[in-house]
Amino acid sequence: MKPAVVLLHSSMSSKAQWADLVSQLEDSFRCIAVDLLGYGASPFPADVGDGYVHTLAHEVDAVNAAIASRLEPGEAFHLIGHSYGGASALHMARRMPGRVLSLTLFEPVAFHLLPARHPARAEIVDVVGRINACAAHQDRDATRIFIDYWNRAGAFDAAPPAAQNKMVGMIAKVRLDFQALLGEAATLDDLSALTMPALVMSGAHSPASTRLLAEALAAALPEATAVQTRGGHMGPITHGAVVNSAIVNFLADAEVTAD
Repeated sequence: MKPAVVLLHSSMSSKAQWADLVSQLEDSFRCIAVDLLGYGASPFPADVGDGYVHTLAHEVDAVNAAIASRLEPGEAFHLIGHSYGGASALHMARRMPGRVLSLTLFEPVAFHLLPARHPARAEIVDVVGRINACAAHQDRDATRIFIDYWNRAGAFDAAPPAAQNKMVGMIAKVRLDFQALLGEAATLDDLSALTMPALVMSGAHSPASTRLLAEALAAALPEATAVQTRGGHMGPITHGAVVNSAIVNFLADAEVTAD
């Protein structure tokens, strides 16, 4: 039986972002791309309301439920995550390190791993603060802040109206994503138990926050290789050819190591 690969996408995206990578891997792997809560075909988190606190545990519980029927009981798998999906992948790997054969991360936004005064964490806390300062009737303004930060100034306004409206419709889940990220109780020291082969990728033109975080992650993970690619934070989508090539090669090497 082919080894399994689980793929987790970024915020404001869906499992469809991995379509090209899946097509390159499917001859050698069983690819299981998952829609995270509130994206694609996955339902919005249940019980959202007064007092609800969203966590990465909620995300990983949903991922585990989604992949259970595609894996044998206790079966190990390779794990890939981008941005929020990368932070979810890190949580998943810490919960079940014995089942994760390798870990591929493209700019996981796991800022909770950094000290409060670290410049990367301070930068993203400022972004989150500006998003949360927008009232419910200002969802378009909040979405503009989010999109422009991860891409470039003016990126949201340059998008077609239909695309803008689709993004605005997902900003409520983005707020929950940030709540989960900044509320996670973990540090870089906790990553020392993740001894599987790891690939930590970043984009040359990404915000300083995620580039600095990627550097810290690569240093903290015992068996990590750091790779910087062209493009920015959305590299798996905007520069899929170079990103996917690096992932395909890494997984091939990881399989050799596993054997």
